Amino acid sequence: MVDCKLVILGFGSVGQGVANVVAMKKAMISKEYGVDLKVVAAADSSTSAICAEGLDEKLLVSTKKETGKLGNYPEYGSDIVGIDLLDAVDYDILIEATPTNIKTAEPAKSLTLKAFADGKDVVTSNKGHLALFYKEMHEAKEKAGVEFKFEASVGGAMPIINLCQYNLASCGISSIKGILNGTTNYILSRMTSEGTTYENTLKESQQLGIAETDPTQDVEGIDAACKVVILANVLGIDATYSDVEVRGISNITLDAIELAKQEGYYVKLIGEVSKNGLKVSPRLVKQNSPYAIDGTLNLATVTTDLAGDITVIGKGAGSIETASAMISDLISILKLKY
Repeated sequence: MVDCKLVILGFGSVGQGVANVVAMKKAMISKEYGVDLKVVAAADSSTSAICAEGLDEKLLVSTKKETGKLGNYPEYGSDIVGIDLLDAVDYDILIEATPTNIKTAEPAKSLTLKAFADGKDVVTSNKGHLALFYKEMHEAKEKAGVEFKFEASVGGAMPIINLCQYNLASCGISSIKGILNGTTNYILSRMTSEGTTYENTLKESQQLGIAETDPTQDVEGIDAACKVVILANVLGIDATYSDVEVRGISNITLDAIELAKQEGYYVKLIGEVSKNGLKVSPRLVKQNSPYAIDGTLNLATVTTDLAGDITVIGKGAGSIETASAMISDLISILKLKY
């Protein structure tokens, strides 16, 4: 039995989900792979908990939920965070779950490059550093000879990146097109089924916690555009966020929804990577097509030369769902290195 020491940076919904899934699955991982997972440090934006022997994942989550700060973790609370924490603890894999920053990509960019420089593997759910600096991140990963996994950055639990990179390795992929943002899909689905206005449906989704207090990244197509950039780079297209033509859903009216419905169509926010460029925009989809999915589901269709069209559907958000993709990436590293 060998130890694998984890650091979780970012302890919001996703970071807490990772801690919960580690607690749920570490016995299985120990049995199947002979690896004992230990969370040796976890940090939120201002505090942390550090223990070389391993922290209690459930206690980390309850401490954060009940007190708001990981620094209140019994006995092992600390105020060391960020890059300083990476220097303060011995670890093997960084689980990077800080909030996406599409302007500077920080702190994800600096944290990831620091881990690479120290010879550590990284699993991330973050989109910012991938959407803005994919080539730089990839080159740094290659130079360091480490693993960098980011399945959770596109589509949450929906398997799309590993599908393209590994399962379809024999195929030429000409395009990827799909519904890549669960919040906008929920809003458009509710407008269609309930006949409510955009403004009222947005308020409802915010009250339910589906949309953020500031929903700009979702409703203006920014989040979907980040995912389009990541998918483009996965296909070997050197692209950044500025290369995407982006239009969101904030101008979609109930009249437009109803007119489309009468003609046998739904309105969906679609992201596309193809020879025609990188695009995110509201589009009409047929009511009987695979794209006629409701709620917060994501969908992607991969068009290939050998296998035709392959469509995957899954939950694009959620604490446990996103964490499931991150732990799958973690397991893939364990298979390679342990």
